[in-house]
Amino acid sequence: MNASLYNRFLDLRPLNVINALPDSRCALVSGRDIARVAEENHAIVMACNIRNPLSAFGILTAAKKADSFVLLELAKSEATYTGVNFVNLPSLATGYSSMLGDGVVFSLHMDHFAIKSSDDLKDAVRVVPDAISRGWTSVAIDASHNMDWANLMYTRDLAMHIPPYIGLETEVGEIKGAGVLTTVEEAEYYIGGLNSWGIFPDFLAISNGSKHGTYDTSAGEDEGIDLQRTREIADAIAKYGVTIAQHGISGTPLDKVGHFREFGINKGNVGTLWQNILFGLEMDQNSGNALMDNGTYVKRPDKGIPTELWERMVKEADSLGWARNSGNYKKLNKPFHAEIMALSGKYRQRILDETEKWALRFFDAFGSVGLGSEVIKTIVQREDWNSTPEREIVANRGDSTAANAPDKGTMTSDGKDYSD
Repeated sequence: MNASLYNRFLDLRPLNVINALPDSRCALVSGRDIARVAEENHAIVMACNIRNPLSAFGILTAAKKADSFVLLELAKSEATYTGVNFVNLPSLATGYSSMLGDGVVFSLHMDHFAIKSSDDLKDAVRVVPDAISRGWTSVAIDASHNMDWANLMYTRDLAMHIPPYIGLETEVGEIKGAGVLTTVEEAEYYIGGLNSWGIFPDFLAISNGSKHGTYDTSAGEDEGIDLQRTREIADAIAKYGVTIAQHGISGTPLDKVGHFREFGINKGNVGTLWQNILFGLEMDQNSGNALMDNGTYVKRPDKGIPTELWERMVKEADSLGWARNSGNYKKLNKPFHAEIMALSGKYRQRILDETEKWALRFFDAFGSVGLGSEVIKTIVQREDWNSTPEREIVANRGDSTAANAPDKGTMTSDGKDYSD
């Protein structure tokens, strides 16, 4: 990248980034700018859930090599059971960026910041702005566990405490697997309601048949993303300047992923894949889905962490009564975090190499190769650090009220947490 152009860009980064990281020359940008370039270039932003810092390093290495943008994200729940949190990821990511010579374009995205109650909302009004002051540049508000009207109001209230230059994602319909679909009516009610209050998301996450975690193909479970419904919703909300965020991509064949852009999807979340690589599990090489043998994850001795460490993790899971194909294995990240980070170079390098390999495959499928530089150019051409989108209020508040909510005030959530 041209050094003069990059130096001009550094002074045009988001003010929260410059204030929080005054000594860094990293290309940490607002999620708004990445979203805009992705849409204009018919590409998908890969958003990667970081449960271990090694994943962030490998992904940033791939992004630098591919000249792709990327979102490093962490869900509110993930911050409770991993060694990564909203305080340390900015410094970790910028440190890795520096080790790579900077220039890799990324955003820090607070994924699935769940709001299930008024107490959650009060806490979020404190936690989210604090994270933004530390350098986070994008937020996903997830109040989808609630009825439609409550979802709209919780989202509105938290969004009003997020600066408009920060990337914004919202969600309608809990993401919990095949056959559970957000309706077009729900999406229009919700996004139109936000628009009427002057809230302008970049992305809408919907329930379209995917789930978070591993698909147990040995038990007949398979990914069931309904792209036709996705296209219908994307068309309905396009007038508001909003595109679709696809959650639960780990386990989806790459050839299908490559067609997502044709259905209004401009953001794709990949999370469990990086954990599979870290643990060194046997995976389907076309999807990254962890394979199982008699209901048990299969550990490869030549991949990821050492076999001896994995066996101790399995023993810990057994003591907690977890099945050997349980999604709860994600909660082993925190108690074994220090040991994983202290691994010798041999193990660290094979984790980094495998992470980089898969990230490059996804950047190619998502059509984002070469677009990192485009974000830099767009910001410099704007000659303004402020990425607030130029949008208008076109909806009426009277069209999204408690009385005309699509769910008619009937609770449809089962109370379980599907946020990661």
